[in-house]
Amino acid sequence: MLMPKTSEELRREQELRSMKRIEEMMRRIQDSIYKGMPPEFEMPVRKGVFDPEKKRLVLGTSKTRRRYMNVAHTRKFMQTLKVAETCYNELLKKHKTTTIRDLFYSVLGTIPGTKIQTFNDQTESNLVSTDLEVALGLAREDLNLVAESSGSVVGDVVIEDNGDIIDWSKMGSGGWSVPSVVDHIVFKKVNAKFILYVEKKAVWNRLREDNVWKKYKCVLVATRGQSDRGTRRLIKRMSDEFDLPVYVFTDSDPYGWYIYSVIKYGSMALPHTSEYLATTRAKFAGMSMDDLEKYDIPKSHTLPRKPADIKRAKEMLKYPWFQSEFWQRQLKKAIQTKRKAELQSLAKYGIEFISEKYIPDKLKNQDFVD
Repeated sequence: MLMPKTSEELRREQELRSMKRIEEMMRRIQDSIYKGMPPEFEMPVRKGVFDPEKKRLVLGTSKTRRRYMNVAHTRKFMQTLKVAETCYNELLKKHKTTTIRDLFYSVLGTIPGTKIQTFNDQTESNLVSTDLEVALGLAREDLNLVAESSGSVVGDVVIEDNGDIIDWSKMGSGGWSVPSVVDHIVFKKVNAKFILYVEKKAVWNRLREDNVWKKYKCVLVATRGQSDRGTRRLIKRMSDEFDLPVYVFTDSDPYGWYIYSVIKYGSMALPHTSEYLATTRAKFAGMSMDDLEKYDIPKSHTLPRKPADIKRAKEMLKYPWFQSEFWQRQLKKAIQTKRKAELQSLAKYGIEFISEKYIPDKLKNQDFVD
């Protein structure tokens, strides 16, 4: 009988796969040079399209080439190879991870024999890192390159992470902090019926304190605003591997609704990550404009919409995945009323109302939107 792999073994396998991808890319560039041809590499154009069959954003089929001998490409060509070299030698080979901020300082410098800076600012290195993951067909996390994670989780779940056994039900008031890279985590026990994601840590704290995760046998997850990649990957892994429904609770405003759509369909800015991060079975269970009427939320407990909110709502009206009657009605109401409401507005009826009435009603009535 084969022994299950440890998180360290899983991580090392991924590092070796990533190193192989970089080696293949560099070998193609080297072969071009040996043949007397200008070095170049191919990559998909980073523009997302909605695939109705896959029900998520995907990369289009267009390709582009980054050529060293093209004066418009030379700098980006150099920068891409510099980032690839650093990920290969300093991260993957040494089994280390680093943040995109640290990476910027690692690749910062001047080109030998010149006063030309390799990178002017972190925005450049961030964009090049994204280009590299697209060119390699990998996620940034596969290169041991991470951003700061903001996710917290509580539930009756036990995992193994780098040799440590961690029980999510015994992590105190702060819960377990979700790391940026979660693919190597081994699940030892998952005793849950569904995953409940909430947009705000303050709401997560209320639900945790009121033991919602125990009462309804769920995994309770939160981030601070837009969900980070580590948390989205964790949600997808648990949903796929343990057949868990995912219910997303957000504020009643276009930005909250877009947070839901990123979890479900993927990010418009990073469509190449959707296969890896999008949980297409996720359903919206948060506050709608209809809820403001249903729960009689007074104007005093709502907020005025800023021009940016209205602009976002008008943009979302055109998105293919917001064309249902429900979403068109919510977005048009948001524009017409010029008001929005946070989940915390339900505290009008008491701080425990969201735990004892609002969420139980949603679950009992299956008040979810696909």
